[in-house]
Amino acid sequence: MASVVAPPPSLALAVAVAVAVALLLLLGGLSTASGCFSAIFSFGDSITDTGNAVRLGRVGGPSGIPPYGRTFFGRPTGRFSDGRVILDFIAQGLGLPLVRPYLEGGDFRRGVNFAVAGATALDLDFFSAKGIDASWTHKSLRVQIEEFKQLLPSLSSDPKEFLNTSLILLGEIGGNDYNHPFFHGNKADDIRTFIPSVIDAISTSISDLVELGANTLLVPGNFPLGCVPAYLDVFESDDAEKYDSETGCIRWLNEFSEYHNRLLLEELERLRKLHPHVTIIYADYYGATISFFHAPKLFGFKAPLHACCGSNGRYNVSRAVQCGHKDAKVCSDPSAFISWDGIHLTESAYGAIARSLLQGPHAKPPLLRACPGTRQNEVYDF
Repeated sequence: MASVVAPPPSLALAVAVAVAVALLLLLGGLSTASGCFSAIFSFGDSITDTGNAVRLGRVGGPSGIPPYGRTFFGRPTGRFSDGRVILDFIAQGLGLPLVRPYLEGGDFRRGVNFAVAGATALDLDFFSAKGIDASWTHKSLRVQIEEFKQLLPSLSSDPKEFLNTSLILLGEIGGNDYNHPFFHGNKADDIRTFIPSVIDAISTSISDLVELGANTLLVPGNFPLGCVPAYLDVFESDDAEKYDSETGCIRWLNEFSEYHNRLLLEELERLRKLHPHVTIIYADYYGATISFFHAPKLFGFKAPLHACCGSNGRYNVSRAVQCGHKDAKVCSDPSAFISWDGIHLTESAYGAIARSLLQGPHAKPPLLRACPGTRQNEVYDF
């Protein structure tokens, strides 16, 4: 299958994009489009989880204790951040209430979030067959989709029509399919072979949702793993050639993320041709986030490669003392950091990413121009 993705942008282009995005965010603020979508349905992992994992007990980790949630909510909510996550900002930008976690129960006619921290795109038997213990979660993407199928009839007497005006956020998902193997010593070349299977799982879920009536889907790519403090700590090297001299990120890990995103984009293009009546939007989490590292000061970030909450390690992270631990240290200003706890981002970073999806340029079309009945029938690629 021919690639639809151009080679990685030059440094000059990356910086130019970062400047443009920063100016847009500074000048534009967060506009809203009330009535654009009737509901949001979300799937994914800890990047999107708004409280499911904490209701499952141990898989919620530290998200149910301080200092999580301190910036916006003033208390832990089960979100893996100091405040709101991307899903929250999208809901607010579209004039919808914050999307409640599925395990909270209640009335879900304005939307529901099935995302669970630790969730994988692949089922656990995939990892078991490779000798990898993946018992940390049973809420794979397939399981989340099945839960949605069971819930849907209770939301509307005409589910297809109901979904026609709803927004589906499918991810981010797939990160945990790589995180656990990477952090437990599996070889990068072996983990790379997982990527096509991860993409297939995402594709199958998209097809299932389209069959149910989904008309607008936002599908995020992977983040630049080489810029994540936990990865920088685990794969620290004295070899300067392994690092990007401009950002300090690990080159080969970012190339891994780029490979995942290339295959995802190719699959989304195939699905668009199969379903020309459906709007499938690629959310460029990689492009939005890498902009921070190319021009951190433009976004107000003072320590781009360090975690706000963690330990005294080189990148403020340590596997022995993680955020939420009694000995963990917390920065005084989370908005000056990209990373909250070494894996997840701060509310400030999540907000900037969400604005670039709502207003552009990291979603095509931007969500504020993707309202059902008003968008043009075009194919958008990066």
